[in-house]
Amino acid sequence: MPDNAFLSDEPVLRFDRVGLTYGPGADILADASLTLRPGSMTFLTGPSGAGKSTLLKLAFLALRPTAGRISLFGLDTGRLKPDALASLRRRIGVVFQEFRLLDHLSAYENVALPLRVMGRPEASYRKDVTELLSWVGLGDRLDARPETLSGGEKQRVAIARAVVVKPDLIIADEPTGNVDEEMSERLFRLFRELNKRLNTTVLIATHDMAMVRRANADVLRLADGMVVRAQAQPALQQDTPA
Repeated sequence: MPDNAFLSDEPVLRFDRVGLTYGPGADILADASLTLRPGSMTFLTGPSGAGKSTLLKLAFLALRPTAGRISLFGLDTGRLKPDALASLRRRIGVVFQEFRLLDHLSAYENVALPLRVMGRPEASYRKDVTELLSWVGLGDRLDARPETLSGGEKQRVAIARAVVVKPDLIIADEPTGNVDEEMSERLFRLFRELNKRLNTTVLIATHDMAMVRRANADVLRLADGMVVRAQAQPALQQDTPA
């Protein structure tokens, strides 16, 4: 995938009074609005069950809202045909809570899969995939199948797969939920490097407030179906990534 080509001043992602209701029950989201600018890094916080994962699914087009409008890269997703929506999805890297690795593929093959789907020859990406897996601490597990990996190792494979194509937008759902503090710091630096060096827009749903403090980035809070802007705590000097 070429380096990020989205240079417009249009928001990368925009929710305009978005609502989502499952059946006759209470709203999952109600009148939720947010705007992510190109190159921004934003954390989505809130209590368990508030709907953070649902909001992320709406953002990467796995769900459609029952009210309001969602725009991606300046395009109203409600007006797009399926092939156009598929094209937008290819510009998004997603880190799922449940990993979604393919059990019959090795760690290396899982990370390389998006590049294979794009039709790239292995010779053009083998070094990049190998180095990325080494960077997340799995350089000695290239051939390991998911069934032999711990939860934290699976999470690292999932993150590597999401970022390997250098997407315009990365959406991550609790990416440090299954790793220790040292690996959390390493993964945070990976997200920050993509954000700073490639102008990748990053949206992370998390309960990891230490990571939020390190980032000193925009913070949104989801509660009662609505999104409000929160004030991040100042980054601690000793926590600032090198």
